[in-house]
Amino acid sequence: MEKASHLSVIIDLSPTQWHLSAQTSNQYPLSIETFLSQLLAFLNAHIASKHENSLVIFGALPGKSVLLYSSTELLSDDVPSLDANSYLPFKLVDSAVVQRIMNEFDAIGELEEEPPCALVGAVTKALCYINRITHPSSTTAGVAEDPSIVHDPRILILSVSPDLSSSYIPIMNAIFSAQKLALTIDVCKVYGPDTVFLQQAAHLTNGSYIYLERRDALLQYLIMSFLSPTSIRKILAVPKQDKIDFRAACFCHKNIVDIGFVCSVCLSSTHYLLLSCDLAVFCQPLPVCSTCRLATLVP
Repeated sequence: MEKASHLSVIIDLSPTQWHLSAQTSNQYPLSIETFLSQLLAFLNAHIASKHENSLVIFGALPGKSVLLYSSTELLSDDVPSLDANSYLPFKLVDSAVVQRIMNEFDAIGELEEEPPCALVGAVTKALCYINRITHPSSTTAGVAEDPSIVHDPRILILSVSPDLSSSYIPIMNAIFSAQKLALTIDVCKVYGPDTVFLQQAAHLTNGSYIYLERRDALLQYLIMSFLSPTSIRKILAVPKQDKIDFRAACFCHKNIVDIGFVCSVCLSSTHYLLLSCDLAVFCQPLPVCSTCRLATLVP
């Protein structure tokens, strides 16, 4: 019997990037309104695929990450007015997501300098949520989750922002946590240049990284690439990236480097540092390693 599928969706809600995405000077302009209409159709398709499927949506906003919707934690104000011509689960998702995103945008207001989006915070919250629903013994009493349902969890990141070099270590730690939970991270790059860190996240968790060449076909990309759960992808030809950028961010200046210098002592003697991605990578040779304080840096 096919297992229930859990989908955690992380939406990059950078106001600046979405404003640039909607510019008519782009070959395929995509506004936040058009994006949400196509995304909600995809989310409804996930809910309709199986009754036991669960869904949670996080928003990565400037400086913070918020929970936009959860199929297992509905609040009293999440229930819209009944409509005989609409399917209630669909209406719950549509109304909750759109309303909360608009409220968050209104709360941001006008900023002199927009802080980076808290993508790592949203990924961390998604990992914690998945860990909770996949371990029923540690599930809080307030969650209406059936312990008998075994989920097939995965994360889908919809990105419009460029890489933030200072987030290299946190995002890699999140990737290692995802590997330990045996879950897949999929990435859909909606706007902007390719992101090095998210490419690595998809590759290291056996997920798919898709760069939208035609953003007017977003819904088709989502359904063809990300609707099927991981158990079914074994018999499907799910598209994946051909080339993967494995460059890292240097420890000293947080710049993405092609050639880095590492301390041979840290690399060879401390396996934990490598697993937790705390291994120091430098963009230039230094006389003394800032991690272990030994003068053994080699390219």
